[in-house]
Parts: sequence; C-alpha cells; structure tokens
Amino acid sequence: MRPPKRCRLSLLAACALCAGAAAAATKTTREGITVELVAEPAGGRSDRSELQAGGDVRFRFHLADGAGLPMTGLRPAAWLAARQPGQVPDARACTGKAARFLEGGLTGGPALDLNGSYVLTMNEDASLAVVDARFGFAGSQLLAMVFLDSPAEDWALTGDGRRLFVSMPASSRVAVVDGVSWQVSARLSAPGRPGRIALQPDEELLWVTYGGEKEDGVAVFDRASLALAARFPIGAGPHEIAFSDDSRFAFVTNRQAGTVSVISVAARRKLAELATGSRPVSVAFSAKARLAYVSHQGDGTIAAVPGENPRVVARITAEPGLGSLRFAPGGRFALAVNPERGLLHVLDAASSRVVQTGVVHGTPDQVTFSDTLAYLRLRGDATVLMVPLAQIGVPDAPIPLVDFPGGQRPPAAGTRPSPADSIVQVPGGNAVLVANPGDRAVYFYKEGMAAPMGHFENYGHEPRALMMVDRSLGERPGGVYETVGRLPRGGVYDVVFFLDAPRVVECFELAVAAAPGEPAPPRQILVRGLAPAAGLRARQSGRVRFEVLDAGSRQPIPGLRDLTTLVFLSPGTWQRRQPAAEPASGVYELELTPPAAGLYYVYLQSPSLGLTLNNSHSLSFIVNDPNEADTRRRSP
Repeated sequence: MRPPKRCRLSLLAACALCAGAAAAATKTTREGITVELVAEPAGGRSDRSELQAGGDVRFRFHLADGAGLPMTGLRPAAWLAARQPGQVPDARACTGKAARFLEGGLTGGPALDLNGSYVLTMNEDASLAVVDARFGFAGSQLLAMVFLDSPAEDWALTGDGRRLFVSMPASSRVAVVDGVSWQVSARLSAPGRPGRIALQPDEELLWVTYGGEKEDGVAVFDRASLALAARFPIGAGPHEIAFSDDSRFAFVTNRQAGTVSVISVAARRKLAELATGSRPVSVAFSAKARLAYVSHQGDGTIAAVPGENPRVVARITAEPGLGSLRFAPGGRFALAVNPERGLLHVLDAASSRVVQTGVVHGTPDQVTFSDTLAYLRLRGDATVLMVPLAQIGVPDAPIPLVDFPGGQRPPAAGTRPSPADSIVQVPGGNAVLVANPGDRAVYFYKEGMAAPMGHFENYGHEPRALMMVDRSLGERPGGVYETVGRLPRGGVYDVVFFLDAPRVVECFELAVAAAPGEPAPPRQILVRGLAPAAGLRARQSGRVRFEVLDAGSRQPIPGLRDLTTLVFLSPGTWQRRQPAAEPASGVYELELTPPAAGLYYVYLQSPSLGLTLNNSHSLSFIVNDPNEADTRRRSP
C-alpha cells in the first residue's frame, strides 16, 4: 500500500485539491503534525471489532506537533461519511466530502455529524423540538420531535448530552429522553406533581421536587440506574433547588412554608428545615463564600445559609418583591431582580451585602449569563437587557444597562410559562439564543450587535424554554478532542477530519459491523432525467419526468409506490414535498407550478429502496420567466 499523503489546503479558497491515497490507518504524521483517531465503545472497552451499528462510540482525536507536544486550543471538526461499495478512497474524495459538509444544507449530509450543536425548545403542548439552527441555508432544520405524556415544566441535561430528564406535572412523571434517538426511553414515577428538576454537579443523582395533596417533597434518583435513591418530605412549595459545588449539600426552598430544606447528599438525610423568611423564591450557591443565598419575595431579604451546621449566618435587607437570584461566573457577584418594583441588585458574596442597585424599566423575571454579559428577560416587554460583567461589583456605582429587541411580542404573551431558562449561550461563541413564545420564534443575538442577526420559526409551537446540546469535539487535557456518536447501519465509512488552522483534511477508514437483524444496505441506484427542463415556465403548470435505474444492470426500477420527492428553489427560498406518479412502467413524473424563475433541485426518498432525502441522487432544472421570454420575442 502506498503511504498516505496529508492534504493541506484552504477549503475557503475554492478547495484546491491534492493527490494521494487517503489513510486507512488510524494514525498519520505529515509535515510535523500527528493526527491519531481512536474509536471505541462509549462504555470504555477498546476492541474495535465490537464497533456495531446502533452502538454509542467515543471518537477521540489526539493532535501533536513535531516535538510530540499536545496541540491545544484548536477547534477541529469531524464527520462520518458512508463509502460506496467498491469505492477506492483518495484525497480528492476526502476533500470534497469535507467541503460539502462544511457548507451544510438539507441534502448530501454526513451519515453522522460529530460537531453539531442542536437547539431544544420546550413547547406549550406535550412536545419538545430538536432543531439544527444554522441561521443560513433554509434557516433551520427540524431534526426530531419528542412527544411527552403531558406538557413539560422543567428539564435537566447530562453533561455528555446523552440523557435529558423532563418533568411532566400533569402526568406525575419524569420522562427520560435518549439524546441520540430523541425518543422517550423511560419514565420515572413521582409521588405528586413534579416541578423543578436538577442534576447535582457530579451528576450522580437527579433531584425532582413535587407537590401533592398529602405532602410536598423531593425525590432523588440514581442517574445511571434510574432507581429511586431517597425521598424527603419538605415544606409546602413551589420549590427551587441549588447544590454546593462539591455535591455535598442540597438546598430546597419551600415558598408557602417560608423554609429552606438543607439535605446531606452522602448521608441521604435532611439536616434542617430552616425558617429563613417570608416566601423564599430563589436560591443560588456561591463557591467563593461556601454559602447558599436565598431571596425572599415577602419580606425582601436575602439569607445566607451554609451546608455544614445549617443556620442563617447573614441576612441582607432589600425590599419586598424580590425574585430570581443567580451568581455570575466566578461565584462572587450575584444578580437579584425585583420584578414588582423594577429593580436590579448586585450582591457581593465576599462581604454578604448588596453593593449596587439599579432601576430597570420593566418587570425582570429571569437572569442568565454568557461569559461576559448578564441577560435580563422582561416579562412584559420583548426587550432584553444586558449588564457587562466586567463593570459590576463597584460599590454604589451605577449599573450599566444596554438592550436589544428580542422579538415583537413580550414573553407574557405565551400561554404556558416555564421556570426553565429562555435565554441560553451558544457553545463556543459570544452569542445567545432568545426564546420568544409570543412570536413562536427563536432569535440569534451576537454580542455587540444592535439587534438579533437572525431567527427561526419554531414550527408552529411556542418556545417556552431553550437548551443547547453541544455535540462538537470537546477539548480534553493532552491535546485530545472527543465526542460520542451513535453508529449508523453496518458498512465501511470514512471518518472525515478537518482542522482550520493549521489547515488539515484527513480521512480514516472505519468498519462498522451490522447489528443483529439489521436490514440489507440500500439498493444502489442511478437517476436519469427524461423530460427537457427548458420548457418549464414560472407560475405555469409543467411536468418533470425521470427514471430510477438499478446501478448494476442500468435497468429501470418500476412500481415504486413509496417514491416521494423534495423540490426546492436554490438557495432554499421555496420547497415542496410531493409523491411521484408513474405514468409508464419505470418512468416517474412530477407535476408542479414553479413559483419563480431560477434553478430547482429534486431529491428522492423511497423507504423500499432504503433511500432517504439525505443522499447524493438529485435532478436539477431551470425555470424561466415567461414575461422575459415574451419581451425577447417582441424585441426587433
């Protein structure tokens, strides 16, 4: 076998191609840079023969320079691409795949994307939406809908994105959603109506508060086995949960009871039921002060409580009407809002006192953070307020506030509020997403801009809350970049690796064994257009005819009753799905009225052929404007 050659190129400069065979090994070193791929079952076993369709696999790339030192601070990308039977891999094909995947789009995508960041929306009905929001071609792509037993109240996602837990009060259950298939894989029963739900920092236990006719409580489940680990009666709610950063203590507020339950995680024992003040509404833990801070709506105080020997060690006086309290990154400064009086306080955990207070013209009811900014949602206004974190903490200094429009209608226009976050940071960037239930849309805002840079409609649903699932290659110590993905059907694949700086494109061969009972691979086909496209006119009915051929015999395949098509006008401004008719044996036809002149594409789908829309088979045709044709005929 010829030694592999690394392909160095700029994909942004028209993808200049280089020759040479792609590597079949899992490690290559060229021009002083070593890239090594290790693909192993996510459970930890490393026998590559066990890589089987449907299994979760950890893809780990080790990057080192010529001296063998780890290369850190990089942002590589990778995809899994199916290799056609009999295909001989080369650098040209590898480069073409990387370029196509970087461009994105509805079709021609990878068998598995190892870098995607998905948006989850909690809807007003009993559903969640999983969206690939690129704010580019076609705006967004709905990847899946998760159907629940009843509408969600709150949710929690594991750090690896493999499991999502969703509380469903009307069903007295917690849904366990698989983060790859986006199907409900299990349901946990709660003694009452579950409300707030949270994973403790080490993610060993899942905590669920509940309310009922007999008692309120918190149920604790083992995250791995889903078994009930403990249950504690607590005071009347609603409730909020916070944990010490070392996962030793849990703090649960009980609003109607006016108490805070302090629980030892290791001992599975409630240490205290503290009377902290009137109507505790929010709790947050400061890693700097080693204290939990509780804000009270009724008397306007903030109480500081330790986990060891629980008691109120400090009390800060503000004003009645306090709401959400959250600590900024670093754990020293907290922002507390007062929606009833339109105020914002900055609390310094180093001194346990409020050091700044500002007036907010509106009703702030949620606080979230990016790395550099605090975001305040206003209940009665679509405007989103921002506070630069670098400018807080100066005693008695004014709090700087800037804003941007987060849509047209206020969050209060939604039909079913949720305590979960509606503004979330985009992974790897200084940007956030804003859910606007009144607009039924999600807005993309990049920090420093005067307005959102884009948005996507939430497919007819109200997005009550948002969550980001980061599937990109995360950096680990030692120049390692890894993620976990679920293998598609059995076959031979290319693991396409791309690094922007320094520019590297490499393909590694990966064999995936078929799962037991797995259907045969899709039939290899060819698509041949029959009807000339030149006669199609905008806003006039026309026909497109084509044949579907067997790739081996080159004979037409008749009787495809499940053949459907996706027709779209480039660059994705109009699209339509419709079945294909068969006017003659092996000949298929579409009748359509193109809305405008331009270049159109047709992609095919047929379950009986194993053919999905995400394939390379397509037709294209040009549609002319009849008015322009008439003008040309009348010209002398």
